[in-house]
Parts: sequence; C-alpha cells; structure tokens
Amino acid sequence: MSDPVNESPVNPVPPVVVALFLVIVGVEAIFSLGARGFVGGPEAVGWRSAAIEDYGFNSDIMAWMLQNQIFPAEHLRRFFSYVFVHSSFTHALFSGVLLLAMGKFIGEVFRQWAVLVLFVLCSVTGAAVYGLTVSDQPWLIGAFPGVYGLIGGFTYLMWLRLGQLGANQSRAFSLIGILMLLQLTFALLFGGSSTWIADVSGFGAGFLASFFLSPGGWSKIRAKIRHD
Repeated sequence: MSDPVNESPVNPVPPVVVALFLVIVGVEAIFSLGARGFVGGPEAVGWRSAAIEDYGFNSDIMAWMLQNQIFPAEHLRRFFSYVFVHSSFTHALFSGVLLLAMGKFIGEVFRQWAVLVLFVLCSVTGAAVYGLTVSDQPWLIGAFPGVYGLIGGFTYLMWLRLGQLGANQSRAFSLIGILMLLQLTFALLFGGSSTWIADVSGFGAGFLASFFLSPGGWSKIRAKIRHD
C-alpha cells in the first residue's frame, strides 16, 4: 500500500501527454528562435512557413488524393503531423496548456494508450472532416482538433457522472459551449476561418470514441446490445 504521507496531493500528468506537449513546445521553440535569428541563420526565418507547407493539412491536397485515388505517405502523414505546427507562439501556448489540462483529467480515468488513441483519432477525424467540407485555402495546423477530442472525453465523463447523480446531463456540454462561443466572438471581432469545423469534429469524435475507450466501455456496449 502507498504511504499517504509521501503521496502527492496532485495526480501527475500522464507521460504520453507530457511527451506530446514537449514535442509541441520543442517544435515551436525551434521556429521562434529561428525567426529571431538565434539559430539556423537567415534562412531560419522561413522555417515555419516551410513546415506548414510540408506538414500542414490542406483540403486541396485531400481533394487531389481522392480525385486521383493516389495516397502518398508524404500526404497521409499530414492527417496528424499538422498538430505539431502552429501559427505563432501564442497558438502553441494555448494548445499546450489545454492539452496538459485535459490530458491530466482524462488520464486519471482512461489508460495511457487510450488517451493517445483518443488524441490521434480526433486529430485525424478533424482533418478528414475539414478536408471533405472546406473548399477554400486555409491550412489546418495546430493541436486544437486533438485537444477538442480530449474535451470530448472530458464531456463524456461529466455526462456519465451527472447521469449517476440524477442531474441534467446536458450540463456536461457547458465547456464546449463556452469554447465555441469564445471562438465565435473572436471570429466576429478579428476575423476567422473554417478551421473551427476540425475542432468541432474532433470534439464529436472524442465524445463518441470515449464510449469505447473508457475503462470497461466496450464491455458495457456489448452488454447493452445483448440486453436489447
């Protein structure tokens, strides 16, 4: 048994979430230092733009693959590689902070592999839906679709908890409602793009996937099907 005296009052962030965070921070540090001339020389100023073109996701690329039925690895990787490239330090900071916060909460219930699968699945789903529905040119970059997937997992857990308490389960969707309201406000004030479609798709995928990825989730679903 663990010693309550030596036990930390704060549950640690799952290592898989820390690893994702460190990659995001590391990539952004290289871009930021390069843009300020601390590393890489004069050509480092263009590293971010080059990375967006090489690793970002674009609906035109997906349309080309579907039209020609050609799916090269260099383009398939974009369905996930885009999450590690951000438009600015602030963009990366917000993504990283939300990743740590949501990852910590989800990691207290989900297994580590399930947290990783949830993040990857929602990132890929967000890109796929974005590619199928958006016809203009904005590049999809940043970890928000995957983070919104974790928010979907958080919402699922809150939805279950409220159901157990006999409370109104629609309250579980308060967080995503607030976030989408903030996105709408910023879009009206400063202009926005269609990338919110990827975020919402990531959230939806995260909520639905949590029925299967949560501990005992698949067993509960099978039992429900057999009972019906």
